[in-house]
Amino acid sequence: MSVALKNLVRFLGASAAFVLMAAALNFVVDPLQLLRPARLFPAMYSPDSRMQNAGLIRSQDFDTVLMGTSLALHFRQSDIDKALGVRSLKLVMSGSTSKEQSFVLAAALERHPKRVIWQMDDWIFRDAPDVDSESYFPADLYRRNAKGIAGYLFSGAMARESAWILARSLPPLRPVVTRLTNGVMFKFPISEVDDINALRSDYDVAGFYNAKNSEASFQRISDPVRSNYLAEGYVYHAMVANFERDAIGLIESHPDVKFDIYFPPYSILQFVAMRDASPATLKIVYDFTAYASQRLARCSNVRLHDLREVKEITHDLGNYGDVIHHSPAIDLKVLSLLARGQYVVDRTAPLASLQRLKEQVEAYRVEKP
Repeated sequence: MSVALKNLVRFLGASAAFVLMAAALNFVVDPLQLLRPARLFPAMYSPDSRMQNAGLIRSQDFDTVLMGTSLALHFRQSDIDKALGVRSLKLVMSGSTSKEQSFVLAAALERHPKRVIWQMDDWIFRDAPDVDSESYFPADLYRRNAKGIAGYLFSGAMARESAWILARSLPPLRPVVTRLTNGVMFKFPISEVDDINALRSDYDVAGFYNAKNSEASFQRISDPVRSNYLAEGYVYHAMVANFERDAIGLIESHPDVKFDIYFPPYSILQFVAMRDASPATLKIVYDFTAYASQRLARCSNVRLHDLREVKEITHDLGNYGDVIHHSPAIDLKVLSLLARGQYVVDRTAPLASLQRLKEQVEAYRVEKP
């Protein structure tokens, strides 16, 4: 064997050994807790929900799942548990489509929860790629197939996270490593599951959620230069097809699970912006709401809560950071309303709440600056 060939063999052998060591490290530490709940090392969590949820579904004990978009992102599981008397798991994903939500919920339902709380709106049912076509969505981690597990164990980036979690568990290194835990250096900076994507205690809530910001957002999206944004992806027949596949299909295949679906309390300005700048889009929203409300009313395991008509929330612009995202105080209010069932849509009159919303939108007048 020539010297060059020996060097090549040594190089390949060393590379294989390095890869196997990384895989072994990932297997032992298991940062996502995809293989087992954390026992050998303190659990750490990532704010990347699309990745982290795959591990949460396998590692957490829960009887209730919360699903939604950024409108439900800052809920704390402890608040959900306290308000509704459940043991919850938050699987909310910012900007998620109905395809993503249905896919993740289907994985969670394999653990047989009793209840799903689903923040649902027209926006999520716009057409979107399948989850396998999204480069940032690790679908095979949820499937836990050979491709997903192999990709997880042989990931160099995950090995770096494993090494960090291992180092953090060693008392002499813990102070230094903890100081580096800022979410930039590492992907798993959160030590409590309740803190995943919850606002920090020092967050400037009043500085972000106020009438000035919500009014500025309204002016921005209703400006003729930008108002096309309001109509992006709103195609009625496509939205209905997505709703049937991603929502009704999942609900009807799990008749023993209770689904509490709620339409979130957008500010009234969201609908007024459509009224003034994109009336065709508002008609699609109304038509889609009518279809979804009547369809859900026929599902015996569904309670639909329409919170878009709660004027005490939606007409107080100080509750919002833009025209749709509400403050943490409204998160708690939403939980209270869900617990009381005060705005449950009557199955015998599923369009009544929509009619009340239409009347509010028609009557609302924006004060000129």
